Amino acid sequence: MITPVFGPQYANQYDLLYGDKDYQAECDLLEKVFQRYARGSIKTILDLGCGTGGHAIPLTNRGYKVVGVDRSQDMLSQAKEKTQSAFSIPTPNIPTFIEGDVRNVDVGRQFDAVLMMFAVLGYQLTNEDVLASLRTVQKHLKPNGLFVCDMWYGPAVLTVHPGERVKVVPTTDGKLIRTASGRLDVYNHLCEVRFHLWRLSGNQVVGETEESHLMRYFFPQELTLFFSQAGLTMLNIRSFDDPQSAPDEGTWNVLVIGTKSEQ
Repeated sequence: MITPVFGPQYANQYDLLYGDKDYQAECDLLEKVFQRYARGSIKTILDLGCGTGGHAIPLTNRGYKVVGVDRSQDMLSQAKEKTQSAFSIPTPNIPTFIEGDVRNVDVGRQFDAVLMMFAVLGYQLTNEDVLASLRTVQKHLKPNGLFVCDMWYGPAVLTVHPGERVKVVPTTDGKLIRTASGRLDVYNHLCEVRFHLWRLSGNQVVGETEESHLMRYFFPQELTLFFSQAGLTMLNIRSFDDPQSAPDEGTWNVLVIGTKSEQ
């Protein structure tokens, strides 16, 4: 049986599955982007699609005031537990986490920067959903505020094509096994990724779940149009793995930088 995206079993294993994701290095990258593109100092950050707080918590540790938004209660529960561990000593600056949909959430204030990391924009499947999400970004940005996101790059998706992958992660009593396979819907710019996850204690399966994630991939000219329609200006697209380089047909993940358009 396929469960809802980021359901309880997947959310509970999420940080184990992505234990090799270097969030500190990605926060270093974000700070370099801030330094290069921001017109003023970045002090407040809205993290849309914050997941389990992988970016929000280290950015808070670096002195930023961060609000995280996610529509998955299970992912937010993990984020709040991690926050309690990371900030066990009372401090006035801890991240705030809010349940909400990036298409229509209203936090009630504006920020110096808005983030959509780990392909959050790609979970918006229709043109209407993409525009609604970008308008949420625009609404929450201060004048000249900075928007940073990453996504799947269409030219590379169509060139490389999704394959089948298997990931094995050791645990204290066994291991996690996750398989992933992808299928393209070229007309709608979508890739369906099916995840099958088993949790083993010793050699015994003690948990199993399946999820189907539909992901949208994007092309430069449609992004320029989406940004413009949402009141944003796209500043640059760079390779996520090498931000000094422009993406090409082999660059699956890209970093996109934008700003709030002048009125």
